[in-house]
Amino acid sequence: MLVTRFNPFKEMRDLEQKLFRYYPTVEAEENGISAFKPTVSTREGEFAYHVEVDVPGVKKEDISIDIKENNLVISGERSFKEERQEKDYYKVESSYGKFQRSFALPENVDVENIEASCADGVLEVVLPKLKIETNEARKITIK
Repeated sequence: MLVTRFNPFKEMRDLEQKLFRYYPTVEAEENGISAFKPTVSTREGEFAYHVEVDVPGVKKEDISIDIKENNLVISGERSFKEERQEKDYYKVESSYGKFQRSFALPENVDVENIEASCADGVLEVVLPKLKIETNEARKITIK
């Protein structure tokens, strides 16, 4: 006979997991936090900064890119599929909901010429660098 210590909270945790297993966005949206958080890759090239955001299943019409207070703000929503029937699934790992990612802009970004494109579930934002003219060194003669 196996003797185990009774833990009343274990049953409550198990019940909570069963209740919210298929509806992760309910709790997330109540707290203002998104269950869908797209992954981001950033890199710096010679002439521009690049931000790549993985947005599978998100239409480009559902994505907004703004400059606010010297920040690049990317927001949008990944919507539920209308034909989805919960009873047809054994496990649901896809996440849905509103998302927002913000990035502080470096001082040398040319905000007037930022470009964005979206293809194959990847949003790419190209932030060109300002062309800073460097004065060549010159010798000053002393009189």
